Amino acid sequence: MYKQIGVLTGGGDAPGLNAVIRAVVRTAHGEFGMKCIGIEDSFEGILGEPKVIKLGMKAVSGILPRGGTILGTRNKGSFAKIIDGKLVIPEMPITEAISNLQALEIEALIVIGGEGTLAIAEQFQKHGFPVIGVPKTIDNDLSATELTFGFMTAIDIATEALDRLHTTAASHDRVMILEVMGRNTGWIALHAGLAGSADVILIPEIPFSFDSIVDKIKAREKSGSRFTVVVVAEGAVEVGTQPIYLDKEALRLGGVGSHLRRRIEAETGKESRCVVLGHLQRGGSPNAFDRMLGTNFGACAVRALLNGQTGKMVALQAGTVTTVPLADAVANIKKVSIDGQLVRTARDIGISFAAPNEAKL
Repeated sequence: MYKQIGVLTGGGDAPGLNAVIRAVVRTAHGEFGMKCIGIEDSFEGILGEPKVIKLGMKAVSGILPRGGTILGTRNKGSFAKIIDGKLVIPEMPITEAISNLQALEIEALIVIGGEGTLAIAEQFQKHGFPVIGVPKTIDNDLSATELTFGFMTAIDIATEALDRLHTTAASHDRVMILEVMGRNTGWIALHAGLAGSADVILIPEIPFSFDSIVDKIKAREKSGSRFTVVVVAEGAVEVGTQPIYLDKEALRLGGVGSHLRRRIEAETGKESRCVVLGHLQRGGSPNAFDRMLGTNFGACAVRALLNGQTGKMVALQAGTVTTVPLADAVANIKKVSIDGQLVRTARDIGISFAAPNEAKL
């Protein structure tokens, strides 16, 4: 059995990170008598002079409902570079970090993060250092798990925003556009659009036709509904175009909502507004589901280590937490199925995805 393990959080923050940290410490320390070391600022905390804190039961008391992460996190740093649009992990930081971990007498590492963070974690395992991953992303785009913690809270926030936009849209006969996160997938937009009664949902998996958006707005006008609510994923693209970036070099998506607002207003003459939900989706307290899922993941990660499983990620499959190889977890991102149940349901109830051949689908 390990005497001392480390835990870190990487990538963008998500509601439920502290729930995982708490569960790791309470399971490792309280149940099995293992010491826990928290590594601050993601992998950057084990380069140079390490930045670590001791995590005992008192340190994690009261953090379950807190948003963010008590350890800090980074989605940029020495371990990953974007070169020609691809993630590249340099060799030198890995060897230095492992040397520092060994000097700190940390025998294994629990890494909480998304695709990029877990890809780095896999390199530690390949260099012989035991690692267990915990899937975290509000985008829900990790293919090896049915759900990631943080996703459900993000949906709640986006749905509430759509509820509020409906009343002001109806009062002013406006087109209201909500831009949500999701990177290159449309999970947040799709779920929130269904739950929040959007009229148009635009997702990366279904390239949209601007003419189809205008047709939907005009059809609603004709039927007596003089307002339209649109939810658009930040990575949504018009047919034949590329995604819109706030920072193309860093591959930071954003701006599609404002782009649509200008075009819709010019084409239809209707007053239009765009709200970018942005980091409101990441911040604040996790909902009950994400607290439970994060707690499950944290406890199961410790148990997986004690059962001799390394180079794995805990995952939710068919309602049960299991483990999958890290290599499988980061091999592909999970995209919305364009003929899946949720898309079919949305179309059945009259929501448009603004596809060029929408009427034929």
